[in-house]
Amino acid sequence: MNGILTITEPNGRRWEFGVESGRTYTIGRAKENDVVLNDRRVSRKHAFISSQPDGFRLVDGAEENGEIVRSVNHVFVNGKPLHEKLLEDGDIITIGESRIEFALVRSSGAIPEPQAVEQIHAQEPVVESPGPSISSVQYEDTPLGHTQVKMSASEIIGRQSHLVLDPAEASADEVKDLRRKAKLLEIMFEMSKSLGTVFDLETIFERATDLIFRGTPADRVIALLADETVDGKILSYSLYQIAAKTRDERFAQLSEKMSVSRTITQKVMDERVAILSQDAKTDEQFQGAESIVSQGIRSTICAPLVTESNVHGVIYADRLDPFAAFTQDHLELISAIAAQAAVTVETIKGHKRLAREEVARANYSRFMPEYVVQQMLEHPNSFRLGGSNQTVTVLFADIRGFTSLSEHSDPEKVVALLNHYFSAMTEIIFAHGGTLDKYIGDGLMALFGAPTSTPTDAVNALKAAVAMQKRIVKLNEELRAEGFPAVSAGIGLHTGVATVGYIGSDKRSEYTAIGDTVNLAARLESSAAGGQILFSEATHNASNNIFPVEPLEPLTVKNRTQPVALFDLKWKQN
Repeated sequence: MNGILTITEPNGRRWEFGVESGRTYTIGRAKENDVVLNDRRVSRKHAFISSQPDGFRLVDGAEENGEIVRSVNHVFVNGKPLHEKLLEDGDIITIGESRIEFALVRSSGAIPEPQAVEQIHAQEPVVESPGPSISSVQYEDTPLGHTQVKMSASEIIGRQSHLVLDPAEASADEVKDLRRKAKLLEIMFEMSKSLGTVFDLETIFERATDLIFRGTPADRVIALLADETVDGKILSYSLYQIAAKTRDERFAQLSEKMSVSRTITQKVMDERVAILSQDAKTDEQFQGAESIVSQGIRSTICAPLVTESNVHGVIYADRLDPFAAFTQDHLELISAIAAQAAVTVETIKGHKRLAREEVARANYSRFMPEYVVQQMLEHPNSFRLGGSNQTVTVLFADIRGFTSLSEHSDPEKVVALLNHYFSAMTEIIFAHGGTLDKYIGDGLMALFGAPTSTPTDAVNALKAAVAMQKRIVKLNEELRAEGFPAVSAGIGLHTGVATVGYIGSDKRSEYTAIGDTVNLAARLESSAAGGQILFSEATHNASNNIFPVEPLEPLTVKNRTQPVALFDLKWKQN
């Protein structure tokens, strides 16, 4: 059993490669592969095809040290991303921007050697512009050209919906219009197929620019996206380059000197209309292309990437020939491509935004109440998460006698006890508006007043401490029923200024608080007996003395010149 791969590369080269039983064939960009693809989106070693008893199996990735390392841009078979696939006759494989059609050969005849089949593109090749990088697009603020044609997205849709149904009765102009619309529909169909197989902004616009070159005489096409804030709002005039191509090397070299009209891009985004601007002069003094570029003589189309909810950027195309200009047909085509690309841009951005929110929710929900997490996602700029000094009430709680308990108990039972205890305590902290800072062995640390502070932080912290002690009483009944010994916890609290924020390294950081306030709260907890809640005078004053307390002897603390006034909260009376 043999097979034939018919390969079409992005530059239009089409060729065949034969595969036979008993062999494995590697596919990639590197020259040492059996099938070498001239495609920059293909990995050096992207995939391989191995002969199996039941046929040929395509595998995404390369084998290294006995393991399969998957490719970055994946492998698609019949439009679906797959890690492995037993190939069937007629399967279409997409690797990068290359298309491979698999055909099964059941006869025992010789299979073809690699050979060219045809060169698809007769027009001049499209090459990447070696000009400005994505973040360095150049702008000019010159006025608009002499002649302007505007067209909104709704006008584009309206024009395409008006078709002549009976070509036999149509006039020459109507037939021409039908042909124009058929060409547009063909290009838009190809665009929709591209959008259905990729989920990457750069790839989307690379394909969009290629289609614009096919359907218009543009010499240069640039796609510009608007900067987006964390909450999804668009900064209208801050654009960055996502894709740029020129028709041939001559224009690629000249494009280094070319800029984009800020006047046009701003007008397009403000008014949500596509603009065709003509500024072509036929004076004989403009003989060469360099003179044309230096004088800014060109015909320009700029179309908005607009959806119902937002303008995501523009597609900007221009012609460098002073004796030729874009037509309204070209304006329609570029506007239609831009409209379709805009929907995909919004979908991709929305998907990424939701993914970020989901990750953030999963991370924050572990140590913050749900309502605080929701506030952070809806109003991220209202939180200073980089680190700030703020007044907080810090709570420490620790199980008494846990070391002895763990030494004489089964490890699995100890872990189960801790999980039961921490689940109950964390639920109480969240219910009182606290933030779980961390678990420390058999203890925990919680913050009240971070990331947002309220006048009732100290009250909430003391209420949480009371609820925790009362919950331990009931928890012991549950633990005894499950064969665990009873536990008790000492709790300490202090109110003061601490540095709160993300602290750590680039590799790992955590949201926490540091400073003397935290240290003192930890010292109070270590002085508390099982079932006791000790707190400082600062917390007592911040809670407006609303709890029944018993003053204790001041506590001498290391690095403090004066003893700390101490209170014991009589939680059983509360």
